[in-house]
Amino acid sequence: MNRNAILTLLAVVLIPLIGYFIAMYYSKDAVHIPRRYFYDDVVIKESGGKTTTDTIWHKVNNINFTNQLGQNVSLNDLKGKVIVLDFFFTRCPSVCPGLTKNMKRVQDAFVKNPDIVQFLSISIDPEYDSVPQLRKFADKHGVNHDSWWFVTGNKKEIYDFAFNEIKASIADTNVDTAFIHTENFFLLDSNRVVRGWYNGFDTVQLGTLVRDIPILMLEKDKHKPSVFRSFIPILPIIFAGIAIVILITVWLNKKREKN
Repeated sequence: MNRNAILTLLAVVLIPLIGYFIAMYYSKDAVHIPRRYFYDDVVIKESGGKTTTDTIWHKVNNINFTNQLGQNVSLNDLKGKVIVLDFFFTRCPSVCPGLTKNMKRVQDAFVKNPDIVQFLSISIDPEYDSVPQLRKFADKHGVNHDSWWFVTGNKKEIYDFAFNEIKASIADTNVDTAFIHTENFFLLDSNRVVRGWYNGFDTVQLGTLVRDIPILMLEKDKHKPSVFRSFIPILPIIFAGIAIVILITVWLNKKREKN
């Protein structure tokens, strides 16, 4: 085999391999995946009566509401969906209308794919915020009622949900435990695990929220990788096979030239 053939072979083999490893190295952290924040301790019973403790990511418990359409709804009705929620009340003079306006912008970003995300505005003043009040407030802001619920319910359950399930006082250390009034939007994945909170008046954070929603929807199908991804672990073998084929081809050509 002459020098040119050897150089050609090396180029065919090494360039794809080098490109593969460079791509793997620099792309491993290229996609930002929203992190998980809270975990729960669980007791595991083993054979022989022994028990051990372990930790699992905190999954938000179900809660029942009544929405602006008078429907009895719950988080269990949203299986498979990403959830974006906030806490508000219809008599709020300034902050809540502004937050609702900005959440409407987020909802509008998914107007062509409304089924992947459910928006949820939970009243912290349920005694006043009746179904007609919620409907009036929602209509005023021109929301899509199917993918955005304004809900009321039992006040104690709502406050327990905010502090014990969503961890609102951790996300916003200035929140009043007697009257939840936070500017944060909370993001839950399709397994109801809290994946982030975003200031509803910060345009940069709102942009991050819009980006994170579809990422979480793709994440739920990570056990069904693309056909291309399934070949990634064996790419070096594929390249080696290509090199062998080229080597045999060059050898056969040289043999014919001699004959």
